[in-house]
Amino acid sequence: MLKIFGKNAVLERLNSGGGFIRIELLDGVKGDGRVKTILDKAKAAGVPVRFVDRKSLDRAADGAAHQGCIGHCTDFKYSELDDILSAAQEKGEPPFIIILDGIEDPHNFGSILRTGECGGVHGVVIGKNRQVAVTDTVIKVAEGAAEYVKVARVVNINDAIRELKDRGVWVYALDMGGENIYNSNLSGPIALVVGAEGKGVSRLTKELCDGVLSLPMFGKINSLNASVAAALGIYAVKNS
Repeated sequence: MLKIFGKNAVLERLNSGGGFIRIELLDGVKGDGRVKTILDKAKAAGVPVRFVDRKSLDRAADGAAHQGCIGHCTDFKYSELDDILSAAQEKGEPPFIIILDGIEDPHNFGSILRTGECGGVHGVVIGKNRQVAVTDTVIKVAEGAAEYVKVARVVNINDAIRELKDRGVWVYALDMGGENIYNSNLSGPIALVVGAEGKGVSRLTKELCDGVLSLPMFGKINSLNASVAAALGIYAVKNS
């Protein structure tokens, strides 16, 4: 069972269709406008809501920042590659996909989902191994974006890359030593591979890609946090 922390995240999940088992709110916050909206939407969706004291919420949150609201949900529903490609087709847009090659920090994963949603990404592909799954923390950091960006969890991301290439998607590794991303023509169907924290894109995965794209560096440190690199890459593609 997943827990969603915070009023905004709970509202976004209610807006996207729910999957709630119950919602717990801090007793005494009925005057908050967002709480009223949560109550209205939960009632319409048939989701039970109960008001509890702070001690109970803190215990349920187990150290996470809950902002007076916790949603108890069914497990996250992953998508398939076909779902991502269909989402792009329904919008009449070329597919834009992010592939994560072993991101282990849930904060980075959540941040990438949030930026991806804002930047028009149709879906994110993750592997079942060496990669953090969609957890409570990922959903919290994503601030509702996990409800809108499709996440496909595949057995092997290299097989997913091969399939995407067969279906006309250009796949690029976002890593050091490649072509300046700002000088590249990135129109059309595209997927960016973002590597793990501190390791970058693995050699075999990079060899499968159609090319390597790099963010220019002007300081003495030659690498960025994975979620920051992904954010810059996403907007470089959108502005291409």
